[in-house]
Amino acid sequence: MCHAHVRDLIRSHTPFSVPDKIRIHTDTTQFMDIKAGDCIAVEGRLFYVKGEEFEGRFGLDGEPKFWVKRVIDLHDGTPKILKLAFFESFFMHLGEERIRCFRSPHKESRILERTAGDGRFMQGYTLYDDAGNPVRVIERIAAKTFYDLIHELEMDHETYYEEVFPGIFSNLMKAFYAIKDLHQMGEIHGDIRNDHLLIEHDGGRYRWIDFDYTYEWPGQPYGVDLFGLGNILLFAAGKGFHTLHDFKSSKSPFHAVLSDLREDDFSLFFPNRLINLKKIFPYVRETLNKVLMHFAAGAEVFYESAHEFIEDLEIAFRSFLWEVPYGS
Repeated sequence: MCHAHVRDLIRSHTPFSVPDKIRIHTDTTQFMDIKAGDCIAVEGRLFYVKGEEFEGRFGLDGEPKFWVKRVIDLHDGTPKILKLAFFESFFMHLGEERIRCFRSPHKESRILERTAGDGRFMQGYTLYDDAGNPVRVIERIAAKTFYDLIHELEMDHETYYEEVFPGIFSNLMKAFYAIKDLHQMGEIHGDIRNDHLLIEHDGGRYRWIDFDYTYEWPGQPYGVDLFGLGNILLFAAGKGFHTLHDFKSSKSPFHAVLSDLREDDFSLFFPNRLINLKKIFPYVRETLNKVLMHFAAGAEVFYESAHEFIEDLEIAFRSFLWEVPYGS
C-alpha cells in the first residue's frame, strides 16, 4: 500500500498532522502494539487509529481498553470503533453457583449480524485480518450511559419516583423487550450493566452495546442476563443503589431502618445492595417491589426467562399507566 496515498487520505479526513512514515497493520493479533497514528488495513478497508476506548464505570473513565480502538474510516471519514480479538475468562459467584464467564468475539460478530437494522442494539459488522482475527467495526453512538442519566438527576427520590421514573420505566420496558427478543434468537447479551445501556442524545432512544461476553451456567442459560436486567431495574427504581455501608453511616437518612433490615432484603448477586426498596421508600408500588424481590437473597423462586420477568413487570408497569402511556 502506497504510504503517500495513505497520508493523503488521512489529511483529507482528519485535522491531525501526519507523520512521514505510517505503520500499517494487517495482523491485529498483537493489539497492544497498535498505537494512535497507526493504520489498520483489513479486507480492503483502511482505518486511522486515534486512540483507545476506556472502561467507563461508575461515571468515571477507568483503564484503557487496548483491544478497542477509536478510529477514522478513511473510506468516508466517519468515526468508528474497532474491537479487536481479545480473550479472557474468569469465574463469577452467585450464591453457591460458580459460573465461568469469557469473551467471545465470534459471538459478538454473530449478534451484530442477527440484529443488523435493529436500532435497539449497537450496529456494526465484522471483517477479518490477514491472520484470520475478527475485527468488529462498530458505529459510534452519540449518547450517555443509563448510569449517567440517573446520577445526573438532582431531586429527592419521591419526586423522582412519581414524576420522572414512569417515563424511564416506559423506555426500560422497550429495552427489556429487546433482550427478550435476543433470547428468543437463542442468543444472550452476556454483560448487562448500567453503562452498557445507552440513551441517544438525539431522540432519547435506549440502545444496548457490547455483546462479546458470554458464560456457562448449566441449567440457567439466560440467568446472568436476567440478574443484569434486575440490577438495572433496581438502579432505576431506587434512583441509584443503596448499600448496607450507606445505612451504617449515622449521616444516612436511612440509618434508623438499619435494625429492620434482614439478609433476605439484600441482593443475591451483590450481598450489600438493598433489593427490598419498600423498607426505605414505602411508596414504591408493591407490584414493582415484588419483581425486585425475585433477585433477593431470600427469594424462593428466581426468574428463568425474560418472558417470565417481563410478564410480571408488565403488571407493575400498568400501575403507572395513568402517568405515562406505554409506548410514549
